[in-house]
Amino acid sequence: MACDVGREKLDAYLDGELDSSEAAALSAHMRNCNSCAADALEGVQMKRAVAAAGKRYEPRARFREKITNHITTKPQRNTGWMWILAVPALSVIILSVGVALYVNHESARRQRVYSELTDLHVATLASATPVDVISTDRHTVKPWFQGKIPFTFNLPDLQGTEFTLIGGRVAYLAQSPGAHLIYQLRKHEISVFIFQDRGTETGLPSGTTNALSFNVDSWTQNGLRYFVLGDVSSEDIQALSKLLQDAK
Repeated sequence: MACDVGREKLDAYLDGELDSSEAAALSAHMRNCNSCAADALEGVQMKRAVAAAGKRYEPRARFREKITNHITTKPQRNTGWMWILAVPALSVIILSVGVALYVNHESARRQRVYSELTDLHVATLASATPVDVISTDRHTVKPWFQGKIPFTFNLPDLQGTEFTLIGGRVAYLAQSPGAHLIYQLRKHEISVFIFQDRGTETGLPSGTTNALSFNVDSWTQNGLRYFVLGDVSSEDIQALSKLLQDAK
């Protein structure tokens, strides 16, 4: 790397291991350092390639269902009083295992979605061309997406707020196209992702959380799933979310 930012620190940033202040400082640094921006983009691309390769061996839902049905099959006949004692114990064990598998699966799915979104956010910040349509006018940005994604959405009027619309581009989550909008707040970039709410990949719990050093807010509205992500405070994230929710 051409500057004094170490590779380990950049890797920690990409893996979400930096605290919010360090992550914000490095984000600002990358906007003015082509070397670090290029290395960050290369790191994100590598992560996405590894993640895609790992999914090749992920068990299908039908296979998991088959295994679950197999282990929960009840005995066809009563073989004695031992079964009377064993069945309740087995039911508790099976229920516990089933709950644990479901929780682990949901947690892994949530982590995968947030990881993909943060990778898109970081890659955009590191890119020389972060947006494909450059405009602060919502009436220019919104029509640009027509014919590029299979849905429409509303953008808020930002007059009187601290937020500025930078532009947008088409993004993909689980191979589904959506809108990726970039807003600026006090020299910080915030990503807004909008996808169709399909339930499997985008159907996550609504609310604000922290994912990989970024604050994230998510909700569903009119059949769409919104994600607002950035290295600003959760209050700033919620303020932009409220503007998007009230947009007409």
